[in-house]
Amino acid sequence: MVRVKHSVSTHRRKKRVLKKAKGQVLDRSKQYQQARRSLLHSMAYAYRDRKVKKREFRRLWIVRINAACRAAGLTYAKFINGLKKAKITINRKMLADLAVKQPKAFEKIIELAKTS
Repeated sequence: MVRVKHSVSTHRRKKRVLKKAKGQVLDRSKQYQQARRSLLHSMAYAYRDRKVKKREFRRLWIVRINAACRAAGLTYAKFINGLKKAKITINRKMLADLAVKQPKAFEKIIELAKTS
């Protein structure tokens, strides 16, 4: 029976791993085992941080909305409660964008939240 060698597939696999590890420092981008270990960690961090990114942006939007509300003499909690009572459904991303880029429009939304 003929002996089967795996050199082609092994080289291809190692090349793929080293290509993904490009840009990392020292042996992490040169040696296969170091690169593989480093990639496993980096992929885990990337997966985790895709979730964390969403949380961080939401926190940023809330901080911006709160700052704009306090400038108008209203707390964030009372503002959101007023929006719910007035049946205004605008997400926090859009509210934060309005607060930063169009303060006049945001002032009108604050007035609507205050009256309800």
